[in-house]
Amino acid sequence: MDYKQSGVDIEAGYKSVELMKEHIKKTMRPEVLTGIGGFSGAFSMSAFKDMEKPTLVSGTDGVGTKLKLAFLMDQHDTVGIDCVAMCVNDIACAGAEPLFFLDYIACGKNVPEKIASIVKGVTHGCMQSDSALIGGETAEMPGFYPEDEYDMAGFAVGVVDEKDLITGLKIEEGDRIIGIASSGVHSNGFSLVRKVFDMTKESLDTYYDELGKTLGETLIEPTKIYVKALKSVKEAGVTIKGCSHITGGGFYENIPRMLPEGVHAKINTSSYEVPGIFTLIKKQGNISDETMYNTFNMGIGMMLVVENDSVDKTIEAIESAGEQAFLLGNITTGEKGVTLC
Repeated sequence: MDYKQSGVDIEAGYKSVELMKEHIKKTMRPEVLTGIGGFSGAFSMSAFKDMEKPTLVSGTDGVGTKLKLAFLMDQHDTVGIDCVAMCVNDIACAGAEPLFFLDYIACGKNVPEKIASIVKGVTHGCMQSDSALIGGETAEMPGFYPEDEYDMAGFAVGVVDEKDLITGLKIEEGDRIIGIASSGVHSNGFSLVRKVFDMTKESLDTYYDELGKTLGETLIEPTKIYVKALKSVKEAGVTIKGCSHITGGGFYENIPRMLPEGVHAKINTSSYEVPGIFTLIKKQGNISDETMYNTFNMGIGMMLVVENDSVDKTIEAIESAGEQAFLLGNITTGEKGVTLC
């Protein structure tokens, strides 16, 4: 009896690392001090020594049950983008620049080509956010996961000068709320999505006119990464007073997270066109508006609060970064929370 006979193929692990390397090297930044394959990753902070109070900001997250879709479609090169996005978008909400990322993949059987495809997606996410993939772990766990399934999570670290932290504390009546378009469902709400639609190849291959593509193609679309859009706003000289990544919990849970006590957010839901996938989910599942806005991003992946006279400049900066922006609403005095109208 040896380790391979017990279900763990060390040689497959070695091959996975070799296949990853060609993708990982594309994410390197000059601050990275170590190569792939060591026990840890080292990243120099010397480039940030001129900040008054350099502050590290961290985030960790996974992809959730969207992975079930990747299994069914046998498409594994996009969920890595989702994993990076869920982490770096949270960091960007604090005004920080993502620096580096680490991934963790646990699987029932290490198929090197599949693992390399997953990591290829991770590297694409890292390149979109200008962060370096400096390490990770692939754990083969036979008997714990089915052979053809896996789970993944990530961890990111960024930096910001303390004076530039986005805290929401200075949000006040009269400020405006700007939304940045999502690419679809992103990585939240898939437990409900999987109840609404039959998760079969036939169902996922079904073409919908309102989507302009198949259901599977629409659902697997990776989460947008907003790092460059937020950086563009900052470089335009706009002060972002509050920022919210619209993830699980939708509008109702995430908007209040950026608000201080004593102010209330009002959102005009007709200020933008809700993407067809959400209309389809609502119709097919007979789901209430309240549940939809409490579960999904409804077409808005990130929201910013800026002063009224910065609205035009903010939208212009976001659009110059290649994203769609909408004036969604405003801030009033009142109990901390959100009203959709």
